[in-house]
Order: sequence, then C-alpha cells, then structure tokens
Amino acid sequence: MNVNKFTAWIVFLVAWMLTPALTHAEVADRIVAIVNDEVLTLTEFNTAFEPIRKKVEENYKNQDLSKIMPEAKLVVLNRMIDQNLIEQEAKKSSIVIKDDELMDAINDFIKRRNISMDYLLRDLAKDGSNFEAYKKEVRDQLIRTRLVRREIKFKVTVSEEEIGEYYVKHREDYEGKEAVRINQILIQFPKDMDAATKAKLRADVGAIYKRLKDGEPFEMLAAKYSQGPAAAAGGDIGFVERGMILSVVENAAFKLQKDEISDVIESPIAFHIIKVVDRRGAGIKPIESVRLEIRERIEGEKMEKKYLEWIKELREKYHIEIKL
Repeated sequence: MNVNKFTAWIVFLVAWMLTPALTHAEVADRIVAIVNDEVLTLTEFNTAFEPIRKKVEENYKNQDLSKIMPEAKLVVLNRMIDQNLIEQEAKKSSIVIKDDELMDAINDFIKRRNISMDYLLRDLAKDGSNFEAYKKEVRDQLIRTRLVRREIKFKVTVSEEEIGEYYVKHREDYEGKEAVRINQILIQFPKDMDAATKAKLRADVGAIYKRLKDGEPFEMLAAKYSQGPAAAAGGDIGFVERGMILSVVENAAFKLQKDEISDVIESPIAFHIIKVVDRRGAGIKPIESVRLEIRERIEGEKMEKKYLEWIKELREKYHIEIKL
C-alpha cells in the first residue's frame, strides 16, 4: 500500500465528511486532545471518525486494518485539531456576517443542491436539528471561511509568466483524446451472488434512479449509496478517455450530453448510474481558452501551501496535547 496515497485519500475524505463546526462537550468524557484551553473528547472523536471508519473498511477490505486504522484515526484527530485552531482564531477576529449575507449563502446552497427550503427543513428535523441551529452553523462556517481567505487567499498572486510557464510545462494536459468527466453511483455485485440477491440489488438501484429522476442531487445520493472509491467526492471519477473504463459504461458515457444521467447500467461487476458533468474534445486547447483553469490550478496549489504554513504557525502558537 502506498502510504502517501492512503494519507491523501483519508485527508480528502475527512475534509468532506467532518462537520463544519465542532461542538465541545460539557459533560465529563475522556479527553483525546487539548487545544489551548479547550478539549476534544472521545465522544466527539468517535462521532467524527465513525463515517471515516466505514469508508476505510469498504475501500481496504483485503488489507490489514490494524495498521491502517491507527493512521486514519490520527489524520482525523489532527483535522479536528486544525478546525479547533481555526475556530479559536475566528472567535478572536472582528469578522461579522450580516443576516442578508447568511441567507444569501443558505439560498445559494439550496440552489446548487437543487433542493427546496422545505426539503432542507425536513432533512434538519430528521437529524434532530432545526433552522436556527443550522443558521448558526452556517454563520460560524462563513466566519471561518472568511478568516482563512483573509489569512491565505489575499496573500496569493499568480503572474502571467507563471501561467505561460505552466502551460508549456503541462502542454500534454491540453492536447489529448476526447474525454468525458463523469460522476458515478456504483453498486457492486457480492461474490457468489444468486438470482434473488441480484434482483434485490436491481430494485435498490431502481429506487435510487427514481430519486434522481425526481430531482434529488446526484452527488448527494452518490455519497450516500455508491460503493466506489469516489463516493466521498459525490461519485466524481474525473475525466476518462476511451479505453479507460468498462466498455459498457464507456459506451453509455460517450453518448450522454453534459448534465445528462444514464439509465441503470449492468456490467459484469456491478450496477452503475452515471452522469456526465463535463466534456472535452480532442486536439490542442489554446492558452486563451485554459488561462482561467491554469490560474485557478496554480492559485490552488499556492493556497494549499500557504494554508499548511498558516496551520503550522497556529500549532506553534497554541498549546496542543494529543492523548488518543
């Protein structure tokens, strides 16, 4: 197993699944970390780690989990510590989120997820929450985001020379075959599957397909139900060219238009539902057409570096003690 790839996968998974704001328990509990004057408890850690544990077990079935789980736990705990550091910095900041900004952010979330306010309220109620608690969570998240932007993004610049150098160095990325970027919901066939099991899986996939047709977000259902390694990213497996994936899935993918969802596809190993989220043609893209893409890529790399430097500074500034 490539340790660096595993760690990167866990970090990405934690970033997607960890809740935006960590609540701090008031009751007695075993302490797993101390961050300045605040504590992270075992209960909080277990809540954050449980979905990660399930994903690790799903994706590393044939490997020794006794070696993998401790590393995964440490990644999760360090991510929680980083979030706590940002929270404490945000509390000391003078950043204010106005009510209209807050509602704009919530309405934008609803629009991007293609859901209604009623759907959001029902979903919150299912989780034992309410709209006021949700607004506080979003407000806190906006404050943290603005803090990170103030500390990181505004210190990052990308020159035209850097864009040109990147284009020349990575020219092969902009000249290639026709490709489609797809999101996928993958329901794998179990070993020694009988007819009854297959019929049950087909019915389950059919129910998911109906929910997609009824307007539920593909990414949300992929994250919840897909058994593929890209489930945490909403099923996004990136751009694929011909010959890279199962032929029956490939044939369907290259016939779909952008934002179109396939029927249920049966391959030798699974049921698939795919959505084409982007397409690109063969040939060389001129720098003018990819300038923004390159700028964002360079900016992202610089921001990640700046973020890690900033977190390192915060860790040196605060007292941190790990007791896991």
